[in-house]
Amino acid sequence: MIDKTYERKEGIEVIYLAGGCFWGVERLMQVINGVVKTTTGYANGKEGAIATYQEVCSGKTDFRETVRVEYDPKIVSLETLLFAFFKVIDPTLINRQGHDVGTQYQSGIYFIDDKTKETVEYVASIEKLRSKKFYVEIKELVNFHQDYLIKNPNGYCHINLKEIQEAAQIKIDAGKYPRPDESVIKQRLTVEQYQVTQEKKTEAPFFNPYHALDDQGIYVDIVTGEPLFSSSDKYISSCGWPSFAKGIDPNAIVERDDRSLFAKRTEVLSRSGNTHLGHVFENDPESPSGIRYCINSASLQFIPKEEMAEKGYGYLLDQSVDNKEE
Repeated sequence: MIDKTYERKEGIEVIYLAGGCFWGVERLMQVINGVVKTTTGYANGKEGAIATYQEVCSGKTDFRETVRVEYDPKIVSLETLLFAFFKVIDPTLINRQGHDVGTQYQSGIYFIDDKTKETVEYVASIEKLRSKKFYVEIKELVNFHQDYLIKNPNGYCHINLKEIQEAAQIKIDAGKYPRPDESVIKQRLTVEQYQVTQEKKTEAPFFNPYHALDDQGIYVDIVTGEPLFSSSDKYISSCGWPSFAKGIDPNAIVERDDRSLFAKRTEVLSRSGNTHLGHVFENDPESPSGIRYCINSASLQFIPKEEMAEKGYGYLLDQSVDNKEE
């Protein structure tokens, strides 16, 4: 591994992320609590080679615009950083992101040790479940250097402000809620739960356990235990399924276009488990926010407020307070 610009610090880990224009990826990482330093540069290409800004922009060097991310694993896990990264890139593209086109904009994740490699490959395996195509490079770092023009403060990137603002508000660490092996998932779930969460089936409306439940607590992914929704954001909807005005942490919910049933809808999945949860709809007159997360009970496990601390969710107790009028 060649990165003469990096000096490893005790208690600090590092990962290298390429996701199109590096200014956008750098800004995204900078707002996440636990990231202690970011550095932009060029990764890989040929081992030991150095390329100028102009040479990299030619698209002929195989260097990628990359951000070195140094982070404190006691504050934020690598899994959380990687899921945040995947949220803002398109893994189905080759040599481009957004309006940026060229080999220097190829997306990639570069690691420097086996432990990091294992985590990167695990998160990539979850992301591959969400996409029919996957072209993100997963490689060992062989080169990283800097040689580019000074950043233009009025420059642009392909990552929008909303995504950066959401990353700054990460509450739930994905590393705490890993997806089990397929055999374990089949063993834990009922037939209906498996069909809904893994095969994208839909349970019957009204005749499901959480539709009319009004107790205080949180709703977690039944596959991984990752917290998703709070009772304070739940409302009784005429649709017949559990409905929420918003999630506890928008970073823990993945939205994807769904063109099944001859209609365009937005599917909702859990971040760590890739569990099919349901769909999200806009302009719902019954929702306090106008947004309705229409979720299958079979995808959820309810944790009552009085059991949250005991079951490891005490850090979210303020999220379960029921603010609805009595």
